[in-house]
Amino acid sequence: MIILNIVWVVVGTALLLWGADRFTDGACGIARKWHVSELVIGLTIVAFGTSLPEFVVSLFSSLRGSADMSIGNIIGSNIFNTLVIVGASCLMMKMVADNGVLLRDVPFCILVSAILVGLGLMGQIYRWGALILCFLFLIFLAYNMYLVKSQKETLSSTTEEMSGWRLLFLIIIGICTLVGGGQLLVNSAAELARAFGVSESVIGLTILAGGTSLPELATSVMAARKGSQGVALGNVIGSNVFNISFVLGVCNLIRPMQIQDISFVDWGVMLGSCLLLWLFAFTGGRITKTEGSILLLCYAAYLSFLLLH
Repeated sequence: MIILNIVWVVVGTALLLWGADRFTDGACGIARKWHVSELVIGLTIVAFGTSLPEFVVSLFSSLRGSADMSIGNIIGSNIFNTLVIVGASCLMMKMVADNGVLLRDVPFCILVSAILVGLGLMGQIYRWGALILCFLFLIFLAYNMYLVKSQKETLSSTTEEMSGWRLLFLIIIGICTLVGGGQLLVNSAAELARAFGVSESVIGLTILAGGTSLPELATSVMAARKGSQGVALGNVIGSNVFNISFVLGVCNLIRPMQIQDISFVDWGVMLGSCLLLWLFAFTGGRITKTEGSILLLCYAAYLSFLLLH
């Protein structure tokens, strides 16, 4: 049984990487056809598609009463997104952050993270708190839809022109493969973790968080490798906002979560990682390879803390 789960982990990872590649091609192609900023596409379509695994896992965890696993999945995913995905993408190439990222997107991500910390420290996310999160999601979505209509720009095409239907097919098949591969990976990894007696909160913060964040990792790294910095950075910021405002908002509307095993360190690292990303982005308007390495080291330190405690 353990060997079979290891095989499924490998298969799930392969599906994630393949799906992320197809999805990135489709999303970037749509952006060029519509003359829409790739950053906006990353903040909306790509972010929503790659956040589907977190939504499915957190919803199922919440419905069966595993609140710590559900909350831990989102906290761990956002930490993984900010520290590992941005860090790994920066090793591929320097990530340029424009004024929109510095003054609008990252601050909004910090805001929703801070509100979640405030709600979480109460010990339970009540339905009124879930409504606040959902309202923030609607604001985020509406504003980005406004950007889609108003911030048209001419983008240079780096791939051959594809028909709209073919691009749409790439996006759909990419999302399906991402979700299927993510679920396969997470279920298999969770079974392996339980076989070694790991607690639900640690499973959520590590195995589930890493597994459900692999679509974001694959998508951002693939996008960075292809030179689509807007998709790579926008995907991380958008996914973090989606995870908190949409995923936790909807899950807590369905069933309010009682939080027991999430520590101050977990909340602090989630919020602090966003602040660190913002600080790095302000230094010259870009995130360098050195700063990306620091982000990766911060995640390694946090992971070591979890395993030791």
